[in-house]
Amino acid sequence: MKNNLVIRRAGMALVTLLASLLTACASPPSSTALTGPLVLDKQGSFFVGGRNIKSDTLSTLPAYAASGTVAIEQMYVRYQQPVDAKRLPLTFIHGCCLTGKTWETTPDGRMGWDEYFVRRGHPVYVVDQVARGRSAANVTSVISVRAGKTPAAETPPVFMAGQEGAWAIFRFGATYPQVFPGMRFPLESIGEFWKQMVPDWLFTLPAPNPSIPALSELAKKLNGTVLISHSQSGVYPFQVAALSERGIAGVVSIEPGTCPSATGDLKPYLKVPMMVLWGDYVDQAPRWAPRLKACREFAAEATKAGGRVENIVLPELGIKGNSHMLMQDNNSLELADWLYAWIDRNIEQTRR
Repeated sequence: MKNNLVIRRAGMALVTLLASLLTACASPPSSTALTGPLVLDKQGSFFVGGRNIKSDTLSTLPAYAASGTVAIEQMYVRYQQPVDAKRLPLTFIHGCCLTGKTWETTPDGRMGWDEYFVRRGHPVYVVDQVARGRSAANVTSVISVRAGKTPAAETPPVFMAGQEGAWAIFRFGATYPQVFPGMRFPLESIGEFWKQMVPDWLFTLPAPNPSIPALSELAKKLNGTVLISHSQSGVYPFQVAALSERGIAGVVSIEPGTCPSATGDLKPYLKVPMMVLWGDYVDQAPRWAPRLKACREFAAEATKAGGRVENIVLPELGIKGNSHMLMQDNNSLELADWLYAWIDRNIEQTRR
């Protein structure tokens, strides 16, 4: 009897051990294990969208013709695809005054989210919004002013965000150069972050923003992608969904400048999983607190209507200190682990 009890206990222990090993094998590796050579099946770049126009205000320089045809409103896309990729493509969209660099190596030299998610098995597509970075802007209206064909008062409203103002917008502190207690952005490398910022041509673009149909075209081309946006572009995935739901497998909107109206037509947002994600100090930022409130209301109403829309505030999960640029904060890879698990649980597993 005693021997049988020992055997049964040993068998139960073995079952428990095997279950633990199977669980460990099934669980994705943590970010700390993502080392070694980055092995890709392919990488490259292309453009989506765009159109040709003819203009007589291409140049005021004698060496270059004033008249001719140029391509405008095209969106640049860079991609990396891991070997034997089985997970959904992710499309990363940057915010105001920035480019796709947002998702690359952090200012202090750590792995960016583009590389992280490739290493975790996702094909990754990083865009430069129309008229930003490698997506060329339409400068004909600027040259028209310089050539004297258009009044100076009609100069297009191109702008750059100053470092002092951006400090508060990105919530490094309430005002420059104050720092929020426990803030996690690597301020020792702030100079490298400021170098990422570029002129913003947003207010020179027609409505709807050409990035929206370009993202829709990309989603259809990929036949299923998770649109991951940030700040100024935060609302873009929702606008893409309102244009066409084809190709959208899910949406992650990080600290959007606005969410769809809670009292508007919610039908475009009910068919795929969506998440709106926020960092810390939002309630201390007059610019951001009303936006969080509006997004909470949108998520609540969309959920009531039958959607799967979550509004997640990291401090409410016990994750504190994150700035507006949370993909570059000093816990960015831990956040990437968390986001990877959310995508796997809410999007990947529902497609299997």
